[in-house]
Amino acid sequence: MAAVSQKSQPSPLSGSVRRGRRTKKLVRALHPGEIALIDHQDLDRVSAEDLISAEVAGVLNCHPSRSEEYPNMGPLLLIEAGIRLIDLPDDALFDLCRDGDRLELRGGEVWRGGEMLVAGEEQLPAIVIAANAQRRREIGGALEAFARNTVEHMVEEQDLLSGKIELPRFDTDFRDRPALIVVRGVNHQADLQALRPYIRDMRPVLVGVDGGANAILEEGFKPDMIVGDMDSASEASLRSGAELVVHAYPDGRAPGRELLDSLQLEHKTVPAPGTSQDIAMLIAGEKGASLIVSVGSQFNLVEFLDKSRQGMSSTFLTRLRLGERIVDAKGVSRLYRPSPGSSPAVIVLAAGLLAFVVIVLVTPGLRDVADLLWIKLRVLLGGNV
Repeated sequence: MAAVSQKSQPSPLSGSVRRGRRTKKLVRALHPGEIALIDHQDLDRVSAEDLISAEVAGVLNCHPSRSEEYPNMGPLLLIEAGIRLIDLPDDALFDLCRDGDRLELRGGEVWRGGEMLVAGEEQLPAIVIAANAQRRREIGGALEAFARNTVEHMVEEQDLLSGKIELPRFDTDFRDRPALIVVRGVNHQADLQALRPYIRDMRPVLVGVDGGANAILEEGFKPDMIVGDMDSASEASLRSGAELVVHAYPDGRAPGRELLDSLQLEHKTVPAPGTSQDIAMLIAGEKGASLIVSVGSQFNLVEFLDKSRQGMSSTFLTRLRLGERIVDAKGVSRLYRPSPGSSPAVIVLAAGLLAFVVIVLVTPGLRDVADLLWIKLRVLLGGNV
């Protein structure tokens, strides 16, 4: 590949750095204009959208942002948003700088004052676009790996698919009610906004999966249940009164339990394989939900690959198990026609009353009749004529 000329190099970029090994936690602490230092291999679309929403100026990644196996959308979205993205050779920068340090990005080099800390590879638009197109042409290998991993999950996680996971008794009542499960995923905020009429009319059980609970609160609703390891749910969400369900590993380890214990919040634990969104869907299905509407979850093959092949195979299988009871939010928003409510009737009634009053006032005969009726009404009510 031909070297990029010096003239095509973007101008230097300065900003305060903020570090985080887990992108979904870091985005909650970022401020506009900061440079995010992350450790995120094959940057996925959801994480990129979170970084864009945080209005960062640049992103330093200690792992390759671009996948060599499938067309992950994260790097392309950052570049299109005008955010500088540099892939570093290792994670040494985590030890070389502290939060708040002023860094300057010069091409792929990272400087602090007059000292160059590390040199990486800047992800230039032409390179990222070409690499993404190439991965799309070579997606067969990724599909094969996904299929192989899916078969492995079918063998290793039979309990997840066969419904043998023991669930505790929950206070939340799913029986014969629709359930809306919100996952922090692709366009989850836009989909949730589009479903406001559906939520208003159908009053489904609202289940937030970790950070999905934050989105429910931001839309003015209250989650009925929060499922996950609680690492991205805000304290406001956890204290909203929702029933808290910690997703634990099959061996019983539950990282989220410590957080809830420290906040003195009651919770239940479900040890199970798979992801937290799998458990949320299975809880709704096993407890009798009539329909499960998924918001933010992956619903096509490219999104499954972009999220993570190994982590998403169980979700793919969970969808197969639930069958026709689970639908995507986009389908519901397109098919559902909200009821008009009482507002149109009130408007029509008010308009009719106003027209009647106007007719009475401009018609002498009717005005005399109205005066007579008013006098009789006052007499009946005991008033003085």
